[in-house]
Amino acid sequence: MNDSRIEWLGDRALLLRLGSGIDATLNARTHVAAHALRAANLPGVVDIVPAYASLAVHYDPLVWHDIESELLPGERLAERVLALIDSIDLVGKRDAAESKQRIVEIPVCYGGDGGPDLADVARLAKLDEREVIARHSAGSYRVAMLGFAPGFPYLLGLDRSLHAPRRANPRTRVPAGSVAIGGAQTGIYPRELPGGWQIIGRTPLALFDAARDPPALLAPGQHVRFRAIDADEFARLRS
Repeated sequence: MNDSRIEWLGDRALLLRLGSGIDATLNARTHVAAHALRAANLPGVVDIVPAYASLAVHYDPLVWHDIESELLPGERLAERVLALIDSIDLVGKRDAAESKQRIVEIPVCYGGDGGPDLADVARLAKLDEREVIARHSAGSYRVAMLGFAPGFPYLLGLDRSLHAPRRANPRTRVPAGSVAIGGAQTGIYPRELPGGWQIIGRTPLALFDAARDPPALLAPGQHVRFRAIDADEFARLRS
C-alpha cells in the first residue's frame, strides 16, 4: 500500500502527497502516479501537475457534485484518487517506465561569457574546469518538475562532487538558456530572469516558446543529458 495522503488546494484542486523532500526515487514514483492518473481519465480532471513528491489535481467541482451524497465534490474525487494510487505498484511501474524513457539532449557551451561561474564551481569542487564539464555532461538527469518560471526544469541527478551553494548575491539578469547549479540540482533558465544559481554554461535551445505546441521544451519526468559544444556550434544552432 502506498504512503499517500490528500490535502486541499481550495475548492478546485487537490494535492496528493506521496512523501516529502527532494529524493530521486520518490520523484520517480510521483511521475508514475501522474501517468496513472492521466491514463485513468477521471471525469472533470482538467490538469495534473507533478512536483518533487506531490501531484496537484485540478478539477471541475460541478462534475463531482452529487446532491444525494454527503461528501463534498473534492472528497468524492479524493476517494477515487487514493483508491487508484493504492491499487498500483509505484515501484514496479517506475522501473518499467525508466527503461522506456527517451533521453532529450541539451547542447551546452560551457564557460566563457555564457558560464561565468564555472571557475567558482571548479574551485568549490576542487576540480579543474574541464573535469567539471566532463562530469556535468556525463550525468543522466530527470526533470523533477517545472517551476519558478514557465519552462524552468529542476533536474535531479547531479554528480555529488558538483553540488554548489547558490550565490551570496543573486544576479538581477540571467540570460535565457543559462545552465546553472543550485545546491544538489541543475537547471536551465528559459528566459532572461533574476537568479542566484551558479551559471556554468548556456544552451542555444529555446526552453519555452508560447507559440510552440507544447510551449515547454521539457516535461516533468523526462530524462535529459547535456552535450558540450563550442562557440561555433552554439552560434550555428542558435541561428
